[in-house]
This record gives sequence, structure tokens and C-alpha cells, in this order.
Amino acid sequence: MDAGFFFIEDENVPMHVGSVLVFEGPAPSYGDVVRLFAAKLGTVPRYRQRVKALPLHVGRPVWVDDEHFQVLYHVRHTAVPSPGADDQLRNLAGRLFAQRLDLAKPLWEVWLVEGLEDGRWAIISKVHHCLIDGVAGSDLMQVLLDWRADSPLPEPARWQPATSPSTLDLVVDGVRDAVLTPVTHLAKFPALAKRLRSGTEVLDFGRAVLRSLPTTARRLAAGTPKTLNGPIGPHRRWVWAKADLAEIKAIRRVTGGTVNDVILAAVTRGFRDLLAKRDDLADGQVVRSMVPVSMRSSAERGVLNNRVSAVLVNLPVSEPDPLTRLASIREQMDGLKSSRQAAGADVLTNLTNFALPTLLALGSRTAVRFPQQLLQTVTTNVPGPRIPLFMLGRRLSEIYPYAPIASTLRISVGIFSYLDRITFGINADFDGVPDVQVLADGIRAGFDELVTSTAS
Repeated sequence: MDAGFFFIEDENVPMHVGSVLVFEGPAPSYGDVVRLFAAKLGTVPRYRQRVKALPLHVGRPVWVDDEHFQVLYHVRHTAVPSPGADDQLRNLAGRLFAQRLDLAKPLWEVWLVEGLEDGRWAIISKVHHCLIDGVAGSDLMQVLLDWRADSPLPEPARWQPATSPSTLDLVVDGVRDAVLTPVTHLAKFPALAKRLRSGTEVLDFGRAVLRSLPTTARRLAAGTPKTLNGPIGPHRRWVWAKADLAEIKAIRRVTGGTVNDVILAAVTRGFRDLLAKRDDLADGQVVRSMVPVSMRSSAERGVLNNRVSAVLVNLPVSEPDPLTRLASIREQMDGLKSSRQAAGADVLTNLTNFALPTLLALGSRTAVRFPQQLLQTVTTNVPGPRIPLFMLGRRLSEIYPYAPIASTLRISVGIFSYLDRITFGINADFDGVPDVQVLADGIRAGFDELVTSTAS
């Protein structure tokens, strides 16, 4: 999966994830931020490594130390124009998120942003998706930030890059791995079997999948809007929305289900408003979202890679009643859990371990260029820390996520929780979704109407 995210990258599909972190003032100096990252880089060695692709992709890309690594290239400095309001920060972030990372260098960069209202400042962070998924990104954030305002700054450790292997050695290793890797995975395939305790459990898994097939087929046959899919260009619009965890829990106490069910119901209202504004809302219509699911075990926390599967959820945008929409989403999510769709998708994802790297590269690039109407969006929810974090003694007040778009998916919705706040970062193609603010406002309206509908 890491290699697939690397291969997908092109001029219109920058495949980095990102975030905007807003801090209380006063802003630190640029030199202090550089020294902070220089001191912390020893805890994340991948930040000094670059991707080296093999000729003709005879093997998977590999990570090698960047012998020319320079922290000043990756830690940058800018400011927003007066008055430094949220709009100025969002516009700046949208422009920076649209720019591709240099694939010849370590695949990350951060920007110190000064000039925000009330003395605040921000960090805009970009990390390529081949390096981390959402949970690994949250783990990484907690390494780079501090748990206490008075945490001492560690001394930078001396670093010497390892000698990069020759292209010939990598080609030989790549050919060997192309032959041996499928054999190695075949010996333990399916990966799911390792997590099942008995033959009975394997049979139960198979029955659950088979029972879910008719329901899955009906869900995939539901009609979807036409205006949400289309070609994407190189520019991005990025906006955000907010909610309080307390109001979500109050809704859940009345309706049952999970926090994620309530969040998806609010997102449904956002898409309903967007389609109504476009005069593209029809009876029985749904917006089909891919919802990533972390497959990361507790032993894999802190490992920088991708361990994620996904389920497909129909957002019932044609339903006018907010509680009925929430009930529909809850029913779907309960059914998806019992059908173990995410685990099955994880098994299918592991099939890429059997693909020759050349075919993996070709398949990844073809997949994002092939027009499709099955999916209209991606909605990814990453739980963050519930305790305050600090950078250089300044308290982190808010975090807004950024998730990439690709193929004909013009909109992605990233969701992140920090302390008692849920934030939404909505990424959209600049030309295809000029009305993205309607979606953001609709998400906020979705929470408001659920609060009203569940009030005693």
C-alpha cells in the first residue's frame, strides 16, 4: 500500500496528507522552530530518508538516507496578510497543500505561519501518504509535540547518513524480492487467518461475508449524483468546520450508536445542502463514501507506514429527516461490522503483495485515471489526543486535517479529534467545487439540527 500511494502521485494528484495546527501566542522565532525539529529528528529517522525507485520498477521503491539532507529546506517560514483571520489561513493552506512535495527529497515539509489574529500562529504540515496513514500521523504528531509546556528541548544528536546501496544492488534485491515476497506471503495467507482462533471462526467469517452480499449489492445499486465526480486539476480549495464532542455525545445518548455515526450523519447533511444548492438532489439518492478503517494493532503504534482498510457507506442525502438519516447510517455501520467488510478488504489489499512491482506501479496509476461513479467522496476520521499538547511552550489550540483527492473524487473530508473538539478539513478540486463552503456550512448545520431534534 505504501508503494501504491507513491506510484499514484502525478501533477494533478499530490498524495500527501497534512494538517494545520493553530497555537496560542506569541509566535516563536523561525530559528527556534528549526532547532526544535533538528532536535526531534532522531526520533523519526524516516524524516531524513528519501524514496529511491528502481529502473523499470523491477522492485518496490526503497527508503535510503538522504546524504544531502538539510533541515532548512523542510522547515519553512511565511505569514498571512492582515487581519490574519481564518479565511487568510485557509487560503494559504489550500495553496500550500496543492503543491507537490519534491519526490527526490525526504517527503515532508512544515511551514511556520505568523500574523494570525490575537497573536496566534500556526504550523502547516505536509507528509506523503506513502510514509504514514492517519493513525501513524497522529502518533508522529505526539512525538514532535510535547505533553508539558516546560518540556526541555533535547540536544540534536549527530547524524551520519548511511551509504546508499548501488542501483545494481537494489535491482538484484528487487528481482529477488519480486520472486520471494509472494512466496513468503503465500505461506501465511490469508493474513486474516492469523487473527482467527479456530476453524469455526474461519467458517463464521465466511458465512458473515456471504450473508452480507445481497445487502451490499443493493447498497451499491443505489443511485448517486452526477455532479460530485469528474476530472480534477492541480489546484485545491480547503475549508473547515467544527463541532464539540459534548454535543455529539448528547446526541448519541438519545439515538444510540457511535460518535462516528453522528459525525457521518452531519456530513450527510452537508452533502444534502450542496446537492440541493446545485439542483442535483433526487429521491432515493445517496452519496457513497469510502470510510477508511485502521487495521493497526497496538504493537504497531508508532510505526510509520500504512495499515488501513475501508468500508463503503451510503450517505442518505435524499432523506429530509435528520434522525432517519442517522438511523440509516447506524444500521449500515452495524451491518458492516457484522459482515467484516473491513477485514475482507484488508485481505484483498494484501493481495498486492503478490503483484510484480512493475504491475503494481502500472495498476496504481491506471486506477486513479479510470473514470468511476461508484464513490463520490472519502470520509476519514482519526482520533487524536484528549490531553493538551505544546510546542516550544505554546499550547496547541486546534488541529485541522487535510486528506488528498484522486481519480474522479473531487471532495475528501478529513476529521480529527483533539481535546473536546472535532474538526473537519474539507479538501476539494478548485475548479470542480467552487461551492465547497456550502458543504462545510451544511456539516455544522447537521450537528445543530441533530441537537435540536434530540433535545428533551
